[in-house]
Amino acid sequence: MDKEAIELDSVVIRFAGDSGDGMQLTGTQFTNTAALFGNDLATFPDFPAEIRAPQGTLAGVSGYQVHFGSNKINTPGDHCDVLVAMNAAALTANLKWLKTGGTIIVNTDGFDAKNLRLANIPEAENPLENGSLDKYAVKRIDITKISRAALADSGLGTKEIDRSKNMFVLGLIYWMYNRSIDGSVEFLKSKFKKNQAIADANIKLLKAGWNYGETTETFVSKIHVAPAKMEAGVYRSIMGNQALAYGLVAASQKSGIPIFLGTYPITPASDILHELSKLKNFGIRTFQAEDEIAGVCAAIGAAYGGSIGITSSSGPGIALKMEAIGLATMLELPLIVLNVQRGGPSTGLPTKTEQSDLMQALYGRNGECPVVVIAPQGPSDCFHMAYEAINIATRHMIPVFVLSDGYIANGAEPWKFPESKDLPEINVGFAAANTSGDKFMPYERDENLSRPWAVPGTAGLEHRIGGLEKQNVTGNISYDADNHEFMTKLRQDKVNKVADHIPLQTVDNGPDSGDLLVLGWGSTYGAIKTAVNTLRDNGKTVSHAHIRYLNPLPKNLGEVLSKFKQVLVPEMNSGQLVKIIRDKFMIDAMPLNKMQGQPFTTAEIVKKLEELV
Repeated sequence: MDKEAIELDSVVIRFAGDSGDGMQLTGTQFTNTAALFGNDLATFPDFPAEIRAPQGTLAGVSGYQVHFGSNKINTPGDHCDVLVAMNAAALTANLKWLKTGGTIIVNTDGFDAKNLRLANIPEAENPLENGSLDKYAVKRIDITKISRAALADSGLGTKEIDRSKNMFVLGLIYWMYNRSIDGSVEFLKSKFKKNQAIADANIKLLKAGWNYGETTETFVSKIHVAPAKMEAGVYRSIMGNQALAYGLVAASQKSGIPIFLGTYPITPASDILHELSKLKNFGIRTFQAEDEIAGVCAAIGAAYGGSIGITSSSGPGIALKMEAIGLATMLELPLIVLNVQRGGPSTGLPTKTEQSDLMQALYGRNGECPVVVIAPQGPSDCFHMAYEAINIATRHMIPVFVLSDGYIANGAEPWKFPESKDLPEINVGFAAANTSGDKFMPYERDENLSRPWAVPGTAGLEHRIGGLEKQNVTGNISYDADNHEFMTKLRQDKVNKVADHIPLQTVDNGPDSGDLLVLGWGSTYGAIKTAVNTLRDNGKTVSHAHIRYLNPLPKNLGEVLSKFKQVLVPEMNSGQLVKIIRDKFMIDAMPLNKMQGQPFTTAEIVKKLEELV
């Protein structure tokens, strides 16, 4: 039967269930379909650290939130309109994120006595029976029972059938929001091309979910969210780690210099290795070393040999790599260090997000060891900042840190495919063979204070390498006090010179001067932008600036800050950028800090802004 459609500008859906319920896959598939439809969107995967967390427990709940709309979407949303809860634990852990009056789609099979007990809910207080959900629209579906009945003749066992029930949910959500299932059908055919029975079962349940929405009286109307008005071009949904990988490949192709990734797996950075390992046709070499130190040392060796050396990790792995990064600084080689930050210290919160490694990137090595530090502000911006990292590293012969985080790495948003002609040129020159008979001077410098990139085996370019202090120009070992001070200052001046080639700081939103500027970096971008827009819509004068270049800072940043009476710095740490701003510009910048493994909500920033305004 044909059901009418309700028009909405945007919707937030949160999928929640056990780690084995496939909520990440369900959310990703819906995200990809929404992106292909033309919606703007933002996502937030939220999952436990255990590979197979305890089933049915609060600790084992895996969630995926997607915010999609016909307007500009900057965040995954503070609260959801629809919560899909596959069991009692999923409902209990995520009910706080549902708007009053929102819709709950529950798998009633997940609320039996066992599931209630695992979720620490007394059987007499079953939320489906005690009236506690009366302020929501609850849609009860025995998804497990329907799935088993639909696949009764499939020849699959109960365990295999139950693993497929997320496709029923996906099909139902596709029906609710008037989306085609065709993209997911093709995905399932490809994913399970070696197991036709599994592919057929998943596709059958996908269609069963769609048909359930179409034929049952549980849902009386569809919801239509029109495509967003976006700049013309070809788009896809992209996650931050994917975008980092593609940015590196694009820079390699543009520069003509091959990439070598030396790394060791760690959450949430491992997907960079996975993605680059698929792209060997672009001349990419990936090396999974025996540990973090071996990974970065191999990358340094590749840089010495004329490749773009890259290493990736998160905070704990970066700590292990620091001595070697100091060697790259001493050798003055182009090394890219990708740090996908997570909650710490130590092992900390492996699957949760934080911005707590800024000080580590700036100062975490022995001696005076300056490096360039940049940070993307969202998943799609990872492409541009990875590309920029290689541009900076090869122009200035210097290590470059890229600070992403778990929120950016696993989040997704639409990304417009760039054209090669629109990407900045990366002009890399190696030192030519020395046939003059004069001794090669490996630390002679150009206008950027960059030394020549001398590839081993090139005639006449023999020179000494190692971590001992270098004599200026000759590169010989030197213990001279004045030379060490000179080289220490020179290495800092070299980093400072990078500021001549990076964009000046702009105000992203709001007037260029006034009472209050919100200054952010990294993944706080969307929440700050939305919060500032909220206050501006209410007639308040607030501005927002976001720093992507953290060392060196943009040359005009002090001038930008001086035009505001107050500066607020929201960070997912205890206050790191705010200390730098106070130190360098002598202004009483105010911190707004969060260290919960969760990104800022818009409401948290709005509340603080309202206090200040």
